[in-house]
Amino acid sequence: MTMTLDPISQLDRLVASVLDSAPAPRTMPVDLYRDGDRYVLHADIPGADPGSIDIDLDGSQLSIRAQRTAGNGEGLRWIARERGSGTYFRQFTLGEGVDLDRISATYDSGVLSVVIPVSERAKPRKITVESADQREAIDA
Repeated sequence: MTMTLDPISQLDRLVASVLDSAPAPRTMPVDLYRDGDRYVLHADIPGADPGSIDIDLDGSQLSIRAQRTAGNGEGLRWIARERGSGTYFRQFTLGEGVDLDRISATYDSGVLSVVIPVSERAKPRKITVESADQREAIDA
Protein backbone atom coordinates (compact mmCIF):
# COMPACT_ATOMS: atom_id res chain seq x y z
CA MET A 1 0.00 0.00 0.00
CA THR A 2 1.40 3.40 -0.96
CA MET A 3 0.87 6.36 1.35
CA THR A 4 1.68 9.90 0.34
CA LEU A 5 3.56 11.61 3.14
CA ASP A 6 2.58 15.11 4.09
CA PRO A 7 5.26 16.38 6.50
CA ILE A 8 3.19 19.37 7.69
CA SER A 9 0.21 17.18 8.63
CA GLN A 10 2.54 14.69 10.29
CA LEU A 11 4.12 17.49 12.34
CA ASP A 12 0.70 18.88 13.30
CA ARG A 13 -0.40 15.45 14.54
CA LEU A 14 2.84 14.95 16.46
CA VAL A 15 2.57 18.33 18.19
CA ALA A 16 -1.10 17.74 18.98
CA SER A 17 -0.35 14.33 20.50
CA VAL A 18 2.48 15.72 22.65
CA LEU A 19 0.58 18.79 23.87
CA ASP A 20 -2.74 17.02 24.31
CA SER A 21 -2.08 14.99 27.47
CA ALA A 22 -5.76 14.89 28.46
CA PRO A 23 -7.74 14.81 25.24
CA ALA A 24 -11.00 16.72 25.27
CA PRO A 25 -14.13 14.91 24.14
CA ARG A 26 -14.60 14.98 20.41
CA THR A 27 -17.79 16.37 18.93
CA MET A 28 -19.97 14.26 16.71
CA PRO A 29 -21.65 15.71 13.61
CA VAL A 30 -25.44 15.64 13.83
CA ASP A 31 -28.50 16.25 11.69
CA LEU A 32 -31.66 17.35 13.49
CA TYR A 33 -35.04 17.78 11.84
CA ARG A 34 -38.75 17.68 12.56
CA ASP A 35 -40.77 14.95 10.88
CA GLY A 36 -44.45 15.40 11.63
CA ASP A 37 -45.04 14.84 15.34
CA ARG A 38 -41.42 14.07 16.24
CA TYR A 39 -37.90 15.42 16.13
CA VAL A 40 -35.22 13.13 14.73
CA LEU A 41 -31.53 13.46 15.55
CA HIS A 42 -28.88 11.49 13.65
CA ALA A 43 -25.37 11.52 15.13
CA ASP A 44 -22.33 10.09 13.35
CA ILE A 45 -20.18 8.01 15.70
CA PRO A 46 -18.60 5.41 13.42
CA GLY A 47 -16.70 2.64 15.12
CA ALA A 48 -18.18 3.36 18.55
CA ASP A 49 -18.88 0.31 20.66
CA PRO A 50 -22.70 0.19 21.00
CA GLY A 51 -22.29 -0.72 24.68
CA SER A 52 -20.36 2.51 25.29
CA ILE A 53 -23.14 4.78 24.02
CA ASP A 54 -24.70 6.60 26.94
CA ILE A 55 -27.71 8.89 26.56
CA ASP A 56 -28.77 10.84 29.66
CA LEU A 57 -31.69 13.15 30.21
CA ASP A 58 -31.39 15.60 33.11
CA GLY A 59 -34.36 17.94 33.15
CA SER A 60 -34.34 19.36 29.63
CA GLN A 61 -30.65 18.56 29.02
CA LEU A 62 -30.01 15.62 26.65
CA SER A 63 -26.41 14.34 26.72
CA ILE A 64 -24.90 11.80 24.33
CA ARG A 65 -21.54 10.20 25.08
CA ALA A 66 -19.79 7.37 23.23
CA GLN A 67 -16.36 5.75 23.25
CA ARG A 68 -14.29 4.67 20.27
CA THR A 69 -11.13 2.70 20.95
CA ALA A 70 -8.30 2.23 18.48
CA GLY A 71 -6.85 -1.20 17.89
CA ASN A 72 -3.68 -1.65 19.91
CA GLY A 73 -2.79 -5.22 19.12
CA GLU A 74 0.57 -6.64 20.13
CA GLY A 75 3.21 -6.11 17.48
CA LEU A 76 1.31 -3.43 15.56
CA ARG A 77 3.40 -0.82 13.80
CA TRP A 78 1.20 2.01 12.59
CA ILE A 79 1.77 3.35 9.07
CA ALA A 80 -1.07 5.86 9.25
CA ARG A 81 -3.43 6.59 12.13
CA GLU A 82 -5.93 9.25 11.16
CA ARG A 83 -9.19 7.92 12.59
CA GLY A 84 -9.85 9.50 15.94
CA SER A 85 -10.39 7.51 19.08
CA GLY A 86 -11.53 8.57 22.50
CA THR A 87 -14.73 9.96 23.92
CA TYR A 88 -17.36 11.64 21.76
CA PHE A 89 -19.78 14.02 23.45
CA ARG A 90 -22.72 16.27 22.54
CA GLN A 91 -25.29 18.06 24.66
CA PHE A 92 -28.65 19.51 23.65
CA THR A 93 -31.22 21.57 25.52
CA LEU A 94 -34.70 20.34 24.71
CA GLY A 95 -37.37 23.00 24.56
CA GLU A 96 -40.90 22.91 25.87
CA GLY A 97 -43.36 20.73 24.06
CA VAL A 98 -41.51 17.45 23.77
CA ASP A 99 -42.54 14.17 25.36
CA LEU A 100 -39.51 13.37 27.52
CA ASP A 101 -40.93 9.99 28.58
CA ARG A 102 -41.12 8.60 25.04
CA ILE A 103 -37.63 9.41 23.71
CA SER A 104 -36.08 6.39 21.96
CA ALA A 105 -32.72 5.63 20.35
CA THR A 106 -31.17 3.11 17.94
CA TYR A 107 -27.61 2.62 16.66
CA ASP A 108 -27.03 1.21 13.19
CA SER A 109 -24.03 1.32 10.83
CA GLY A 110 -22.24 4.00 12.86
CA VAL A 111 -25.25 6.31 13.12
CA LEU A 112 -27.10 6.94 16.38
CA SER A 113 -30.74 7.91 15.80
CA VAL A 114 -32.67 9.57 18.61
CA VAL A 115 -36.42 10.13 18.19
CA ILE A 116 -37.97 12.84 20.37
CA PRO A 117 -41.78 12.91 20.13
CA VAL A 118 -43.72 16.16 20.32
CA SER A 119 -46.06 16.24 23.33
CA GLU A 120 -49.81 16.24 22.77
CA ARG A 121 -50.21 19.77 24.14
CA ALA A 122 -47.61 21.13 21.71
CA LYS A 123 -49.21 19.65 18.59
CA PRO A 124 -51.08 22.04 16.32
CA ARG A 125 -54.82 22.02 16.86
CA LYS A 126 -57.86 23.79 15.51
CA ILE A 127 -59.68 26.29 17.74
CA THR A 128 -63.35 26.82 17.06
CA VAL A 129 -64.44 30.41 16.75
CA GLU A 130 -67.95 31.14 17.98
CA SER A 131 -69.98 34.15 17.00
CA ALA A 132 -71.82 36.33 19.48
CA ASP A 133 -75.16 34.99 18.09
CA GLN A 134 -74.13 31.41 18.86
CA ARG A 135 -73.07 32.39 22.39
CA GLU A 136 -76.45 34.08 23.08
CA ALA A 137 -78.30 30.98 21.83
CA ILE A 138 -76.29 28.75 24.17
CA ASP A 139 -76.83 31.05 27.18
CA ALA A 140 -80.61 31.23 26.58
